[in-house]
Amino acid sequence: MQLVVGRIGRAHGIKGEVSVEVRTDEPESRLAPGAVLATDPASTGPLTIATGRVHSGRLMLRFEGVNDRNGAEALRNTLLIAEVDPDEAPEDPEEFYDHQLVDLDVVTRDGREVGRISEISHLPYQDLLVVRRPDGGEVLIPFVAEIVPEIDLEGQRAVIDPPPGLLDEPEAVSDADSVPDRDSAADTNGS
Repeated sequence: MQLVVGRIGRAHGIKGEVSVEVRTDEPESRLAPGAVLATDPASTGPLTIATGRVHSGRLMLRFEGVNDRNGAEALRNTLLIAEVDPDEAPEDPEEFYDHQLVDLDVVTRDGREVGRISEISHLPYQDLLVVRRPDGGEVLIPFVAEIVPEIDLEGQRAVIDPPPGLLDEPEAVSDADSVPDRDSAADTNGS
């Protein structure tokens, strides 16, 4: 099975190095020198990692055959894809691969059906579960322990404890509700 493990960002310097947005909890093994990665778009790969280092908190990689800034810039926004055994699981029992979460049913602690996970959105500061609701709509659920306290892979469900307003549609405020009537406005002005 293939997993997206990173996205190539900007070129760094003039020798073909690029910044990489890491999308794996195991970058030391998946993004190590010598690793051969498929790409999306496929026409840019496969890419073999020549060197890697951390600079100012960001992962910097250089790929074999990419030796200048122009070659590095041509790779920008390319997804890096690793081949992974489908039965493999992260070492930490509190971590999950995207493919383990997609298609799980989502329910609240009290058993109310919310929908089904359609994808995982990896943002710079937090991951979001994209949940397709039974009515066809979507809801984004922050993938943090306070809101998603339980992932039950055997039961094929994710249990959530949503804060107020996360699942409910906000009530629309009508124009009549937002503008005070003239009589009450006159009373507050002392007329």
